[in-house]
Amino acid sequence: MSGATAQAGRQHGARGHDPYALGHGHGGGGDHEATGHGEGGPASKRIITGYGFWIFLLSDIVMFSGFFAAYAVLAGETAGGPGGRELFELPRVAIETALLLLSSFTCGLGSVATERRSVFWTQIWLLATGLLGVAFLVLEVQEFVQMVAEGAGPQRSAFLSAFFALVGCHGLHVGVGILWLGTMMAQLWVKGFRADILRRLLCFNLFWHALDIIWVALFTIVYLLGSGA
Repeated sequence: MSGATAQAGRQHGARGHDPYALGHGHGGGGDHEATGHGEGGPASKRIITGYGFWIFLLSDIVMFSGFFAAYAVLAGETAGGPGGRELFELPRVAIETALLLLSSFTCGLGSVATERRSVFWTQIWLLATGLLGVAFLVLEVQEFVQMVAEGAGPQRSAFLSAFFALVGCHGLHVGVGILWLGTMMAQLWVKGFRADILRRLLCFNLFWHALDIIWVALFTIVYLLGSGA
């Protein structure tokens, strides 16, 4: 009897020290309830939203990987037309890169201001991020217009088709990000730091930083390697 009593006591103690109540979901009125704070309960909406948006970003990266692969295959298919060495202007592309990387820095400062619940500084840094993004797009559009005017449009060769598709897809994402940013600034001004606004700001920050990472790869593979080909 004493052995059975000791074993029951050990089982009761294990049950009491099991915060996740693994294997004790039935009976036992002393089981812990889920709280969502590390005790086996559901994650918060912020974590679920961030996780789901990461899955979206991964799918977007898979799409860009396809564009990068197509460009790598077609980079030498100029059909007797101009290649990267003749078309790419590295000083302008370097300015574009500096603008986008600086926008990533200001976006991070906006995230810090959000954590401190400072509406004024959050808006200032978001505005700076948007202006830098607009400047980046203006330079990119100028590059496209100049290339088309010189007869180096996307229909000229497979190389240029792959180039316009890859770089243009990234530019389209930047444009969508700027529109999203403007919407977020308006919502923040009207509604303040509500929980749903904070979740949307989190998703925007992830999106914008992912675009910067993709641009670094694009700058290296397309422009730097293309100019030296």
